[in-house]
Amino acid sequence: MADTHSRWPTTRQGSTRHPVPTLQYLLRARGHTVTVDGVFGAQTGDAVPAYQRTRGLPDNGVVCGDTWQALIVAVGPGASGSAVRGVQHEFRQRAGTPSDPDGIFGPATESAVRAFQSGAGLTVDGVVGPETWQALVTGVAGELRQAA
Repeated sequence: MADTHSRWPTTRQGSTRHPVPTLQYLLRARGHTVTVDGVFGAQTGDAVPAYQRTRGLPDNGVVCGDTWQALIVAVGPGASGSAVRGVQHEFRQRAGTPSDPDGIFGPATESAVRAFQSGAGLTVDGVVGPETWQALVTGVAGELRQAA
């Protein structure tokens, strides 16, 4: 049985681009004021260990499996906010579309989630829970259900 925690990307001070914006959206969803700019700079670098401390995790400022797992917020139809923006950002990255995430989990987002889940071999329920988040962030999908 594979360790699904090790499949999460390691993100730290100095990291840029994907998955930093998603990390920043999730930090915002957890109440931290950070700018979503795709740069793991000082602001994100302060928020990560602060969040880790609240969850009883090592406050080393490195985002890997346990921190990602603690940060994810399950979202589904009718949800709104920064976690939904994180999901929408992931789909924007994949499709290369220029539209900004609106933070509303409406029919278009649900349709994209269901299609992604189907293509990734995940349970198709339209809800972005732990397995779907991990598949979105890592791009690893088919083996997740077997490893869980």
